[in-house]
Amino acid sequence: MPPLDPAVVDAARVRYDAACAAGLGLDMTRGKPSPEQLARSHGLLAAVEREDSPAGDGTDCRNYGGDPRGLPEMRAIFAEILEIDPDLVFVGGNASLQWMHDLVVQAMLVGVPGGDPWGGPRRSTPVKFLCPCPGYDRHFSVLERYGIEMLPIGMGDDGPDVDEIARLAGADRNVKGMFCVPRYSNPTGVTYSDDVVEAIAAMPAAAADFRVIWDDAYALHAFEGEPDRLANLYDRCVAHGHEDRPLIITSFSKVTFGGAGLAALAASPRNGDWIRSFRSFQTIGPNKLNQLAHARFFDGSVARVREHMRGHAELIRPKFETVLRVLEESLEGLGVATWSRPRGGYFVSLDTTPGCARAVVEMAGQAGVKLTPAGATFPYGVDPQDRNIRIAPTLPGLDEIETATRLLADCIVLVSAGD
Repeated sequence: MPPLDPAVVDAARVRYDAACAAGLGLDMTRGKPSPEQLARSHGLLAAVEREDSPAGDGTDCRNYGGDPRGLPEMRAIFAEILEIDPDLVFVGGNASLQWMHDLVVQAMLVGVPGGDPWGGPRRSTPVKFLCPCPGYDRHFSVLERYGIEMLPIGMGDDGPDVDEIARLAGADRNVKGMFCVPRYSNPTGVTYSDDVVEAIAAMPAAAADFRVIWDDAYALHAFEGEPDRLANLYDRCVAHGHEDRPLIITSFSKVTFGGAGLAALAASPRNGDWIRSFRSFQTIGPNKLNQLAHARFFDGSVARVREHMRGHAELIRPKFETVLRVLEESLEGLGVATWSRPRGGYFVSLDTTPGCARAVVEMAGQAGVKLTPAGATFPYGVDPQDRNIRIAPTLPGLDEIETATRLLADCIVLVSAGD
């Protein structure tokens, strides 16, 4: 890195001191929908007008019963989004993370189809998971909670390093799975290429019960135009004789209400029988009234869902444009940071020079701008180069985003200069 112009550093110090004196209180820690986004879904609250309104198949949504996989009309919507047979889809509550947590816990306790329990007193070696990173911190938290060893996998412009994935999964039967965010990946914004999806589907795995938890959380979240095309992992796995490998998840938590959306899981028939078996002990059935409200709010149509998402994009896109503009105005050409330019999703991934990220986040926090902790995008919260920072600009207003990003840029300049 070339030496920074002292005038640039001095100006950053003046602005930073002014920000500290201003008493800012800005939060960019998590990818939350803004109040304006949430307001666009208020029609859900009146979508079920009569208490005794039945679902399309006649199910009384107020009561027990009905298909444990969820209402047919919502399974059909999610099936079209995921490009999979509706018979393979389960629709649950708002939390896709709960699906993923339950999949891991059930695999540890009773095993997945084709394998023994991953955990238990008879296991002498730890279960291992492959973790593309920078990645989603909550995936890593689930694995750490249950003592699953995490193996970092580097990310490129087209997805994770599939040669390293194949090497590790092919050589060690204790490598049982992998978490992926394959479209507008959290936090880099990368969408996996066809070749990466094909390699994940085709590769041999030493563990016959190897699973890929395919968290397609941002399937609909383009900033402009149609979402990035993503190759169909399920179809490719079937073609290579690995039908049970994928467990595919998506969610409406950033489509309608973050706390009251819907989450769907799609899986092979054999995996589906396994899911149905453990779900039967957890619940008599999902919240069918919420599913019915969503089905009616969207008129049972994926086209209406996509139209709704275009409205979200109009609110979100200017926020990302502001982050990128301010970073370019403040840091371009200084050699102190690089950043992603996502086409969709909820995050911008920024890399400082090595050894600076924690100090930058701490410094920003002292001035009243909260960011996701440095290191959170890596297993165990440890970024080996201490350089990655996740920016989550969806919740604040535009003026707040500009203020927060300028402060972040000033912190990067000051830390880089050793000021």
